Amino acid sequence: MKKIHGKYLWFILLALVLAGAVLVGGCAEEVVEEEPVDEEPVDEEPVDEEPAEEAVLRVALTTNPNTIEPATGDTRTASNVAWSIFESLVWLNDEGEIVPSLARDWTISEDGTLYTFELREDVYFHNGDKFTAEDVYFTWERGQGSDITYREDFLAVADMNIIDEYTVEVVLDEPNAMLLLQMNEHWGILSKDYHEEVGEDGYMQSPVGTGPFMFVEWRAGDRIELEAFEDYWDDGYPKVDRVVYRPIPESSTRYAALMADEIDIVSGLAPEQAESIMAVEDEEDVKLVSYPHDRVFYITFNNMTTGIGTPIEEQEVRQAMSYAIDYDLIIDRIFDGHAERTAGFVVPGNLGYDPSIEPYPYDPEKALELLAEAGYPDGFSIEMAGPSDTYVNFEDVLQAVAGFWGEVGIEVDLEFMESGRFWDLQASRELPPLFGDSWSSSMGEAYPRLLGSVGGEDASYAAWLDPKLVDMVRQIELTPDDNERAAVYTEILEYMHEDPPFIYLYQPTAFEAINERVQNYNPRVSEQYYLKGVGIE
Repeated sequence: MKKIHGKYLWFILLALVLAGAVLVGGCAEEVVEEEPVDEEPVDEEPVDEEPAEEAVLRVALTTNPNTIEPATGDTRTASNVAWSIFESLVWLNDEGEIVPSLARDWTISEDGTLYTFELREDVYFHNGDKFTAEDVYFTWERGQGSDITYREDFLAVADMNIIDEYTVEVVLDEPNAMLLLQMNEHWGILSKDYHEEVGEDGYMQSPVGTGPFMFVEWRAGDRIELEAFEDYWDDGYPKVDRVVYRPIPESSTRYAALMADEIDIVSGLAPEQAESIMAVEDEEDVKLVSYPHDRVFYITFNNMTTGIGTPIEEQEVRQAMSYAIDYDLIIDRIFDGHAERTAGFVVPGNLGYDPSIEPYPYDPEKALELLAEAGYPDGFSIEMAGPSDTYVNFEDVLQAVAGFWGEVGIEVDLEFMESGRFWDLQASRELPPLFGDSWSSSMGEAYPRLLGSVGGEDASYAAWLDPKLVDMVRQIELTPDDNERAAVYTEILEYMHEDPPFIYLYQPTAFEAINERVQNYNPRVSEQYYLKGVGIE
């Protein structure tokens, strides 16, 4: 742990990341054909053609997943791997529409509290188990467990009835406009029989789903290998024979692996690496992919555990800390301008976004004034944590923020920790009063961010508890009309800006790159991607 003082601020902001290079080589075995002994023509026996070369897609991961199962994975990286193995009843397609997946059809009662799902009858799990309604019921029942990361998405269902082998009824206490989107996010269907055979730990070590790829092996810290599922129900998919995921936390190493043709898809590139790729795109077999990122980076105020009794419980203090940061300087110096300010968790492109609610400006004088009003004219000391080697330049950002706070008398004891430990402590609410993280949404609405972070004590990663805010988030679920729901989001955005549970830092531009032979790779603004339709030319 180390304290960051204001005098070190400019050194932090001007620090550069040096990119490494990885060189690889290869060799091929020469095959020599023998000349026929007889010169007279003879009837030749048919010769078997050599098998076609295996199509292998190599994907770099920015972190080491804690699991590769949708309900327990703690990062977007984990869910990206998981959704190659598992499937839900429904799927949010690239056009933003909820479409059938393991459920071929469904109906909703007039009062919105009863969903009846008709299941596909031609689906098998990777181990040969037949997919039935029993597996849906088991997945829902397991999903409510206290050790399930996204249990709130399963607790949304009050009861479930098995009507027959391929029909289930989902019962709600109240209408929930977000239910199908919640199912899309984390309801990866598990095999009940296989789980009973191997147990929870066995299932996580060797997962079985119904998805386009089946699990082969997981060498922790090295690679995760999947192979195409020959009995996959959706004809024509997947498009490759194997997928090899390689965890490579350092962005410079991911970049080097791409340029050395060791990897086909990389994400989480730093702006300077993106610029290097743009400079050589015409000469190298690589292509840059960039898009505005529906991910908010923030610093959490923890009033549920370690922040109780500290200055962060005061609204004026939280506002002061928001005014004390020069966000534009951070974006310019650390991200070379490739990020945008954000006023809250409802961002441009989200339902209910209101551009009239503007981000906090840099105003250190206002910060000092508010600190004095709150009874802290000389500032105070406080602890903060952040994950290491997880997000592009995020450690630099948190150090810079601590430096700005030091200039208004707030001394920060800043600790970086390995991401797995960080998220374990976050889930158990053992992180310090301040901690930095980010949250993305894949549905065009801020609902997952809001439910997970301020949705109440049942929310897995919540660290701020405000009963009024809990009720407002609940109102999203009870509002099926888009226009009316947009008004709820706008109200939440305004409330969370005036009484901030977070320091809203920025929304980055996402930079990825692919080998030119990769076809039909379409990452979403949440950095979610699905590989069943991705091919190799």
